[in-house]
Amino acid sequence: QVQLAESGGGLVQAGGSLRLSCAASGRTSSRYAMAWFRQTPGKEREFVAAISRSGASTAYADSVKGRFTISKDNAKNTVYLQMNSLKPEDTAVYYCAADPVFGDHEYRYWGQGIQVTVSS
Repeated sequence: QVQLAESGGGLVQAGGSLRLSCAASGRTSSRYAMAWFRQTPGKEREFVAAISRSGASTAYADSVKGRFTISKDNAKNTVYLQMNSLKPEDTAVYYCAADPVFGDHEYRYWGQGIQVTVSS
């Protein structure tokens, strides 16, 4: 079992930056691939980025490639999502997730989510 807690969300102007953090407690994050997903009202939750257990491999949705960077500090049991050049369409609730398997799929463990709002 692993518990996930997101932080770092908020309101930012278009073109700005935010860094989300996800702290994992319970079993260490080095046992899991970690990912970020996001969801807006009326839409299905969508994959944003993932990082493998070791941190050696990453994957991104086309919509964020080149603007967002996922990273992981296994010593701190924390995964980050650096979001640059933010656009209004990035506005969503962002969820951290953990699973033994890396990639874009339904993850086993989820955080509560955190709001990111990008104003135009």
